[in-house]
Amino acid sequence: MDELVLFNLLMWFFGFSAIAIFILLFFVSAPYGQHIRKKWGPNINNKLGWFIMELPTVLIYVFLYLIGDNPFNVVRITFLFMWLLHYGQRTFIFPFLIRAVQPMPVTIMLFGMIFNGANTYLQARWINTLADPYSIEWLLSPMFIIGIIIFISGFIINLQADHIIRNLREPGETEYKIPHGGMYKYVSCPNYLGEITEWAGWAVLTWSFPGLIFVAWTIANLSPRARSNHLWYLETFPDYPKNRKALVPFIY
Repeated sequence: MDELVLFNLLMWFFGFSAIAIFILLFFVSAPYGQHIRKKWGPNINNKLGWFIMELPTVLIYVFLYLIGDNPFNVVRITFLFMWLLHYGQRTFIFPFLIRAVQPMPVTIMLFGMIFNGANTYLQARWINTLADPYSIEWLLSPMFIIGIIIFISGFIINLQADHIIRNLREPGETEYKIPHGGMYKYVSCPNYLGEITEWAGWAVLTWSFPGLIFVAWTIANLSPRARSNHLWYLETFPDYPKNRKALVPFIY
């Protein structure tokens, strides 16, 4: 079967599965962090689990970039840099800064690896081989300029939120606390807001259907999770700020 046919089948499967995941996660909270549950099987060290789960995003993208058409295309190099800006940090820095003591279920790690591997294939294979080549003029197009502004804004929100949540605990402390500062003034999960914003920017700056599928999947996965976290905060802390929303300031 032609690769493009398989590619499109995988892409449509991702699109429809996002709808199913979105509905499911409103009823079942993914079992990691404060929602961890024993019935999801054996656990792995949180830092190691995050590292293994995110590693395919780097290895697969770099491999598909190198074997793709014209790896010296300036736009493709720019996309590679932006992808690694996020996932290099997510793979090689973020896991080793985590202070949370909760382990990660191996099942969550494996599901994450499968999604990351398949999604990275969709993004990298499309950009570096299957799509029409991006000319250098693309870097001056409205889509690229608007998209990169959105992407960088989300990246900054994400980094700031992770920094705040990571520094809530003193060394040796294990209890959860109410985060303050940055976008936590408005929402309970600015890290998820940042992630969604980043990939919305990616979808715009690549102007691709795989990019659109990626941001849809990110919304489907993280918006129910944000709601679960928000309700958990409200139930756990009587003094939790009542004006905060779960994910989108003033709206949701």
